[in-house]
Amino acid sequence: MANQQAPYILVLYYSRHGKTEAMAQQVARGIEQLSGMEARLRTVAEVSPETDAVAPAVPQQGAVYCTLDDLKHCSGLVIGSPTGFGNMAAPLKYFLDSTSNLWLTGALIDKPASAFTSSSSLHGGQEATLLTMMLPLLHHGMIYAGIPYSEAGLLNTESGGTPYGASHWAGADNSHELSKAETELCRAQGKRIATLATTLAQGAAS
Repeated sequence: MANQQAPYILVLYYSRHGKTEAMAQQVARGIEQLSGMEARLRTVAEVSPETDAVAPAVPQQGAVYCTLDDLKHCSGLVIGSPTGFGNMAAPLKYFLDSTSNLWLTGALIDKPASAFTSSSSLHGGQEATLLTMMLPLLHHGMIYAGIPYSEAGLLNTESGGTPYGASHWAGADNSHELSKAETELCRAQGKRIATLATTLAQGAAS
């Protein structure tokens, strides 16, 4: 577990078939390329009708559920979700809808943020999803950063990858593994948010 006192980037994701989780792990690897910065992987619970059974407090596998304190104390944030009709999945949106107190207190203002997504079809609303995912981050006063075209993968990719954030083409049966370009872009995105968080913190301290 990450040291509570160490600066960390929160990688908050929801994954239905494991592909968004795989992206989150690569984003985390990019974050930890920067010395002194940790990646904290967190997920969110499923959203279900009131009549459905309650999920266990701790998931049986993967990352643990995110708390508001995880979000409040992060140095930066990268959120990930599969596409859902051009928008983030309901469980992630539900969690973000619970962050009003952080908005009221300005807890996330001037922290860097970014987003990533995965879809079954080649395009599948990836860019629309990333654009809608950035909206609550902007409302929180965060500084949104995509992926610059200095990353060769944006020009060379034959699957996912956008300047708005990393993306992955999972395939109709979700059988596609992350391509080389998709993996590199996930890592570049994580490293960029970690670098920006470090630079912003140094500027605030000076």
